[in-house]
Amino acid sequence: EGNPKIQAGLKALSSRLRELTDRLETASVRTKGLESCFNRSQELENSLNILLDDHSGKWIRWYETHKKTFTMTRTPLDIAGEFQSFMQQNGATWIFTSATLSVAHQFEHFSRNLGVTDSDSQSWESPFDFNSQSLFYHPRGVAQPAAPDFVQSVVDFAVPVLNASRGRAFFLFTSHRALKEAARLLEDRIEYPLLVQGSGPKGLLLEKFKQAGNAVLLGTSSFWEGVDVRGDALSCVIIDKLPFAAPGDPVLKARLKAMEQQGVNPFMAYQIPAAVISLRQGIGRLIRDVNDRGVLMICDPRLLKRSYGRIFLDSVPPMKRTRDIEEVRAFFQT
Repeated sequence: EGNPKIQAGLKALSSRLRELTDRLETASVRTKGLESCFNRSQELENSLNILLDDHSGKWIRWYETHKKTFTMTRTPLDIAGEFQSFMQQNGATWIFTSATLSVAHQFEHFSRNLGVTDSDSQSWESPFDFNSQSLFYHPRGVAQPAAPDFVQSVVDFAVPVLNASRGRAFFLFTSHRALKEAARLLEDRIEYPLLVQGSGPKGLLLEKFKQAGNAVLLGTSSFWEGVDVRGDALSCVIIDKLPFAAPGDPVLKARLKAMEQQGVNPFMAYQIPAAVISLRQGIGRLIRDVNDRGVLMICDPRLLKRSYGRIFLDSVPPMKRTRDIEEVRAFFQT
């Protein structure tokens, strides 16, 4: 908002749109096509004015540039009040269900964000026997996430696991940069089919993964949730690091700033709970059926080296835990 070049550009854009709309209005009576262009121009002008004229503090205004276009968006700073009002207008019982609503068995993060103040919360254990069906491997000695050789270190520790599992793995990353670097490093180090997000449509990659039966699929956020691969084809999930949201995201930055102004610790109240839920979604790719078996590997050393790591550990299913690669090999041999 404080960038004078952006402000000048938006002012010029608004002026040109106004001029275009006026001319199209005059010409719109000639053909249906010109009438359609006028309506479209008017819609764009109205949308732009809503974005430019809003100074209520209730919205986050942000833009994103692409190769040939750009988008401008208005996102609510807080939906709790509006959602609470919506609930009150509909005199009904509201039921929210999901496998990933809680953080360390507590529901405050979800209910607070929706403005739900008076509710009954219940949590039921999974029907899966995680203790016998799965193994949680957290290796010793992985580099810190901020280190320049972090991805190299993660790959070094992941290769023995991928060999033990004979492929059949999802390798999940928190960034496209890390994914691309890992794909390059893995090319000559494993003998299993390597499927990389971005090399084809998501549905096609999943189909290839299932058909291959021994593939390693490298993915980012879209593969952390809503993906269901049952059976032996997926027997290992490797996660590079705790999935904290990108600090440069404009919506996140605005929300964190607002929380700070309210005297709330945004890291503990928002960033950690959101990351826990994302982690649980990624972990959820592993065991999808009562007959599934598999190894979960989380590489991030902060799990044990930072005080907040306990919150993440308390949100992981009740798996047997190890730091020994030999136990991983033994798991896959049984």
